[in-house]
Amino acid sequence: MITGWHVCGFGVGLMLSINCHADGAAIAKTGAEAAPACQICHGAAGEGSAPAGFPRLAGLGATYLQRQLAAFADGTRVNAVMMPIAKALSVAERVEVSAYYAALPVPVATLKSAPAPMPTPDSVGATLATRGRWADKLPACEQCHGPGGRGVGHDFPALTGQSATYLANQLAAWKTGARPPGPQGLMAAVAKKLSAAELRAVADHYAALPARAAQ
Repeated sequence: MITGWHVCGFGVGLMLSINCHADGAAIAKTGAEAAPACQICHGAAGEGSAPAGFPRLAGLGATYLQRQLAAFADGTRVNAVMMPIAKALSVAERVEVSAYYAALPVPVATLKSAPAPMPTPDSVGATLATRGRWADKLPACEQCHGPGGRGVGHDFPALTGQSATYLANQLAAWKTGARPPGPQGLMAAVAKKLSAAELRAVADHYAALPARAAQ
């Protein structure tokens, strides 16, 4: 039986959700106190900027985005641009802006600085992405990030729809320890087993695939 209290509670919850997204939109579009507007770097639709290596945020999971902002804020994820911005945001503001970007549709256009051919099934990047290299105990990327790099759960974001520059930079950051190793230290272990050429090949492979929303 639905009571007046249940209806009231649902209405309040809906209003809070709407307000949260509204506040997140304001942060994204105009900034918050010492934090500049997110769209300056990440685009008006959260599509990112391939030439500059700024990732697309639209459609990524809210929990994942919150964790990244927290890591920038406490310095465990190193980035000269994002660290002061994340520190300037309160925990509540990080939650709000993360929810806003998670709710945005994935931009139709994939992020590429230049047209790239679709990867062939036997290319180095495709092989590492779909089969890994078990002789080195190197798992396939899609074992965690899902078929086609569509993303899985809160810990493994979508890889498609990101530029090759951004993906390559993140793999390099894991390789050097500039980014936290992630769940069970998986990403640091993976990145350290990739050569510079393999690292770029995997990045090129996922950048050439169609963008997908977080699953």
